[in-house]
Parts: sequence; C-alpha cells; structure tokens
Amino acid sequence: MEQIYDVIVIGGGPGGYAAALYAARAGLDTLVLEQLSAGGQMALTQQIDNYPGFPDGIDGFTLGERMEQSAQQAGANTILAQVEAVELAQPVKQVHTSDGTFLSRTVIVATGATPRPLGIQEEDAWVGRGIHYCATCDGMAYKGKTVVVVGGGNSACGDAMVLSRLAAHVHLVHRRDTLRATKVYHQALMEAENITIHWNSRVTHILGQDKLQAVALEEIPTGTVTPLPCDGVFVSVGRSPATQLFEGQLEMDQNGYLVADESTRTNLPGVYAVGDVRTKALRQVVTAVADGAVAATAAEEYLSGV
Repeated sequence: MEQIYDVIVIGGGPGGYAAALYAARAGLDTLVLEQLSAGGQMALTQQIDNYPGFPDGIDGFTLGERMEQSAQQAGANTILAQVEAVELAQPVKQVHTSDGTFLSRTVIVATGATPRPLGIQEEDAWVGRGIHYCATCDGMAYKGKTVVVVGGGNSACGDAMVLSRLAAHVHLVHRRDTLRATKVYHQALMEAENITIHWNSRVTHILGQDKLQAVALEEIPTGTVTPLPCDGVFVSVGRSPATQLFEGQLEMDQNGYLVADESTRTNLPGVYAVGDVRTKALRQVVTAVADGAVAATAAEEYLSGV
C-alpha cells in the first residue's frame, strides 16, 4: 500500500523545519519536501544577529543545516524534490513532485516569499556585501553609517524609519514624486533630521571595488546621473510569495499571501501556512519558527480529532 504520512511540510526554511521538529517529536510520521537545500531565503544571509541563542551571530546556511539536523534527529525525513502540483481539499492530500506523488493527512505550507530585486546588472554580486532586503535583519551592521533605501511603499518607509535610528544618514530613493505609503509615514519621514528623500530617482548601478562605496543615482526626468556615496543599500520594492501552487485552493489576500491567522490554519481543514508565505505583521526567522511550532501542534490536534 502507498504510504500516507501524517504531516507533509512543503518547504525547508526555518518555519518548515520547526514544524517538522515539533511534528516528529509528537510521534507524527513527517516528511519535508524541499526544492534545494535547508534554510530557504535564510540560507542566503551571511550573518544573522537577531536569532536568540547566538550572541556572536550565525550565518543563515549553517543555521538552516542545524534546523534540518534537529528535525531529522527527531524522526522527520527530507526529500529534495520540486513540488509541481497539490490537491488539498480531500482528507488525504496529494503532493505531486518531480520525485513522485506523496500522500498525507495534513500539509504545512512553508514555501516562503522572495524579495523583489532592484533589477540592476551587478545586483547579485553585491547581495550580502552591501545590498540587503531586510532592514530589521541587517540594519545593525550600518550603525553610524550612510545607507540608501529604495522604494516608496509602506515597507520602504518603515525600513527608512528603522534605519534612521541606527544609521548616521538615510537616503530614500523613490521613482515617483509622491510616496505610495500610507499617510502615517509621511510626516514621520519629513520630520526625521537624518532622512533625505530623492524624488523621481532610481539607482542604476553599484559603485565600489572590495566594498560598496556609492550608488549611481539617476534623475528620471532629466536622465542626469550622479554618484551618491553610501555604505549600504536596502531594497524594499516588495516581496513575491511563493503561492502559485495553491491558487484556486487556498484563500489568499490581495498581495498573494496565504490567509492564515496566528493559528496558522487556512481555509481548508488540515492545511496550515507558516512563515513568510502567510499574512502576518512581521516576517523574521524567529516568527517563522514560532509559526512552525503552532502549525505542528494544530496538525496534531486535527489528526487526533480534538
């Protein structure tokens, strides 16, 4: 007979492996399906300084590996495979992958969200070495320095305010002449003494050799390009949740995130959403891990009929 798991976790980031750890420790037959390697987006972060228990920080790849090892020692299995389709409405859910179809009574979705890139040629080469996508994660490295924030929405303005309390100066670069952010941010930005807003502008290049030294800033109406000295760039032009697999099955908000509250339950029984893929106020490693624990507990209760 084909094996039916108690729990399948789709995604091997911090939320996914926390869920797998808790589920396996509860005696549930647990499988993690991960496309590449442990850690998800976290694995791309060179230094994580705000995860409890690591006073000297830890790189995201190593932390992801340790999370995978913890789940495996508890009894969870991992298969590296690309999830291609899912059928989640029935009591026994089907997950179709590049390595075959897997069956489970519950599914925990931990597919994450990807920051939208700045879109310049040399961006990949500078990621983690001067270009960042999370002010809360990486802002402390720029205490007393000068940074650029790119974007004009709520996330960009929130990042600019966070960084203004750490950096000596913050340059907010926006393509338009008005912010897309809600009005609550406007006055705060205008009143901040160390924030300069560059309207109708965009970053076209990163300037530097061994370290980032400036960005090339183009005034869009005139095409004039000038160097803007800085130590780091924070890109905040939105995120793309990895939810295409679940369209037509799981409820999503207007931005494509899975609708799930602090219980992590979705609109389908036995299906849970954790980490960056779900609607939430704060997307961090520590909140993803918390989601994973909650989801595994909810799945255990569902399976026991509580």
